[in-house]
Amino acid sequence: MGTVTYNFAGEVALITGGSRGLGLEIAQAFGAAGATVVITARRAQWLDAAEQQLKEQGVTVHAMICDVSDASSVEQLVQRTLETCGKIDILVNNAGLTWGAPAETMPLERWRQVIEANITGTFLMSQCVGRHMLERGKGAIVNVASIAGLSGGQHNTVGYNSSKAAVINLTRSLAAEWGSRGIRVNAIAPGMFRTRMSEGLLERVEGMYTATTPLRRIGQPGEVAPVVLFLASDSASYVSGQVVPIDGGRTAQ
Repeated sequence: MGTVTYNFAGEVALITGGSRGLGLEIAQAFGAAGATVVITARRAQWLDAAEQQLKEQGVTVHAMICDVSDASSVEQLVQRTLETCGKIDILVNNAGLTWGAPAETMPLERWRQVIEANITGTFLMSQCVGRHMLERGKGAIVNVASIAGLSGGQHNTVGYNSSKAAVINLTRSLAAEWGSRGIRVNAIAPGMFRTRMSEGLLERVEGMYTATTPLRRIGQPGEVAPVVLFLASDSASYVSGQVVPIDGGRTAQ
């Protein structure tokens, strides 16, 4: 298989939830392609280790604490990023939470936490970074949704599923509103990948999941970031408002 390479030298990519899992993979890919990378997380515990790992890989990286569900925290992050890096070319909204419980017993507090992190956080980041991008007349936003936002799902994650469906329509709404002003907004919808968030679920359903997925496996490391890089790159200059499932064909059934 041929390797497609992207050159993001001179560009600044801000990745929320970039301290582990898919977010760290995405940050590594942008860094390897020459971008200056800003990663965020709510806690320093994982963020410091990720920053060190990226630096050891030769990536120009800045790590900043941020709670994306808090408007003042988001504003401080964006201001600090602009002071440090001068601009933001690419925003990847990856930060998110989930909580598993039957819908009839889902604690309201947990519902609100998931909604605030996943959809309100994605909106606040897009709004704040979007203002800067609109001033410049250019920018690319990639939202990390989920195939759970394309169907009801069967994993007792009603808040997560609902929030990711909202992320998909937020993506389309922003693409329609900002497209004429130079901003492209797209989303990816990953299927099942092995991350800290999915570990418990995979213990219960991996066999069933792989048996009912056309490619007969879950996603592997390195299969998400290339799609994000494409959507953020000039190669996708006429792509906006789209949702790309990365799911081994699961949503094709």
